[in-house]
Amino acid sequence: MTRALAVAAVLLGIAHAAFAVEPSEMLANPALEARAEAIGKQLRCQVCQNESIEESGADLAHDLRVIIRERLKEGDSDAQAIKYVTDRYGDFVLLKPPVEPATYLLWFSPFVILAVGAAGAWLYLRRRPAPPDEPLDLNQRRQLERLLLDDQ
Repeated sequence: MTRALAVAAVLLGIAHAAFAVEPSEMLANPALEARAEAIGKQLRCQVCQNESIEESGADLAHDLRVIIRERLKEGDSDAQAIKYVTDRYGDFVLLKPPVEPATYLLWFSPFVILAVGAAGAWLYLRRRPAPPDEPLDLNQRRQLERLLLDDQ
């Protein structure tokens, strides 16, 4: 039963992505449509945030898909169409924002957090006291001998 549910979930996910681009949005020219889809896969839906505008069914994603296709019909290059959208929404609209001073925190904070955590763990392990190396007293030795004899 769980396998059937997993298959159904995958099929629904595929169906959702397949129907995000409405037939009325598609361009008649297959080459332009392919370019528009490639551009749309690089742009983040501002509503969903973890989906590209090609995968999203949100109204804003629909509007952005239409704008991209209009720009391409007007003769814009891929870079010009992307710049048109980023000029209005900022670099956040890109699923892969550029590495520049404004995005250093976004790009490098995971590595800084990992390094700080590793340094903290190393310091903790280095500073914790070693267990005492005290010899066993007579009662402890007898108890240990009894335990060892019982196991045999």
